Amino acid sequence: MKSIRNDHEVARDLASEAGQLLLRLRARHGFDEPEVLRTLGDRSSHEFLFSALGRLRPSDAVLSEEGADDAARLSARRVWIIDPLDGTREFSEPGRTDWAVHVALWENGDLVAGAVALPSQGSCLSTVDPPWLPEERPEGQRLRITASRTRPPAFVQRMATQLGAEVIPMGSAGAKICAVLLGMADIYVHAGGQYEWDSAAPVAVARAAGLHASRIDGSELRYNVADPLLPDILVCRSELSGMLLASIRDGADLDSAGPHAGG
Repeated sequence: MKSIRNDHEVARDLASEAGQLLLRLRARHGFDEPEVLRTLGDRSSHEFLFSALGRLRPSDAVLSEEGADDAARLSARRVWIIDPLDGTREFSEPGRTDWAVHVALWENGDLVAGAVALPSQGSCLSTVDPPWLPEERPEGQRLRITASRTRPPAFVQRMATQLGAEVIPMGSAGAKICAVLLGMADIYVHAGGQYEWDSAAPVAVARAAGLHASRIDGSELRYNVADPLLPDILVCRSELSGMLLASIRDGADLDSAGPHAGG
C-alpha cells in the first residue's frame, strides 16, 4: 500500500509544482504576446513533468499532450498520462483562472491515481484526499451544466432547456470537472474532440470522490489505447447519470448529425 500511496502523492506534488512553475512564467512574461506565452507554458511544464517522472518513476511510460507518442506504452504495465497545461487559451488571458495541470497514472487497465492542479485558484484536487461530496443536492436547486466556452456541443443547450438547467461556460476540462467536484456545478458534458490527457487525471479524482464518469452513450472511458482520441465525456453526481444519459440520447435522436456536430 505504501507504493500505491506514493503514486498518489507523486501525482499531486508534480501537478502542484508544475502549476507553480506556470504561475511564475505567467508573471514574468506577461500577456502582451499570448501565442508565445502559450508555447512557453506548454513546453516548460511538459519538460518539467517528463524529467521529474523520469527521475521518480524511471521504469514507467509517459503519454503527454506535448510529447512524442511512444508505442511502447501500449505494452507497459504503468503509464503516466499528463496534460502539462490544460486550458492553454485561458492561461494566456489575464484574469482567467480556468486552466490546469493534469497528472494521472494508468496501471494494468485502469486509472489508479491522479491530480488536477488549479494554480490560479490556489488548489490541487487529487486522489490523495478526494473532495467530500454531500450525499444529496440542495432540494429545489437548479441544475448547473459546465461546458466548453469555445466549443459547446449543440445538444447541451437542448439538454439544458429540457432539464431547466443553467449552462456555465468554462475553459479547461480539468477546471470544469473540478467545478463539479467542488459543488460549483452538477454536470460536465462534452462531445466533439478531446484526448486521453484531457480527462484522465480529473476522471481519476472524480471517481475517487464518487462521481459518475463515462462516455456520453454510457460506455466506459478507456485509457492507454493505440489512438488516444477520447472525444466525449459525461461527469456528474451518480444519481443524475441515468436521467442525463437519457436526455443526451433524446437530444441526439433529434439531430441527424448526432451530438458530435456541435463540438
